[in-house]
Amino acid sequence: MRTAKESRTTSETSIEVEVGLDGTGRSDIQTPIGFLTHMVEQIARHGLFDLVVQAKGDTHIDGHHTTEDLAITLGRAVKNALGDKRGIYRYGSATLPMDEACVTCALDLSGRPFLVWNVPMPKARVGEFDTELAEVFFEGFARGAECNLHMHLHSGENLHHIIEISFKAFAKALRAATERDPRSDAIPSTKGTLND
Repeated sequence: MRTAKESRTTSETSIEVEVGLDGTGRSDIQTPIGFLTHMVEQIARHGLFDLVVQAKGDTHIDGHHTTEDLAITLGRAVKNALGDKRGIYRYGSATLPMDEACVTCALDLSGRPFLVWNVPMPKARVGEFDTELAEVFFEGFARGAECNLHMHLHSGENLHHIIEISFKAFAKALRAATERDPRSDAIPSTKGTLND
């Protein structure tokens, strides 16, 4: 089992994450933002990752710090669970629909953090979750995991659907990228490393 634990404590947040990449989708997600909890549960369920999250933060201000720090910590846990990334596919992508919404996620566990966010949404709230925090989450994950992450919205009007299918597409793409390649035990890079 490729597993890792990671924590992050600042004056704004306290985050603990445990991840098992070869899991069954079991999760125990505790955050102070209900919609964020629901979205992180999607990552576990649709990526078949076992995931435990304990997140506390200064949500009396807003949800930004908690969302960002949780994503950074989750990204670092995934990176640590992968080790030297030997024998993984490295790349993953998924295009998924949810009613009128359709999103593509493509990612590369390259060791180089970069986010392309082409998911335009009006500034609004879904529950207690500001829509702009979806981009904050994926940018934080890209930094923590040191991955190249592209998110593209093809269609959609319902903000709940757009954000939720973004998380589900991300989960499927991350699962594909972290899967072991039965044809190779090599590090999938001509450089010989994906961690520098």
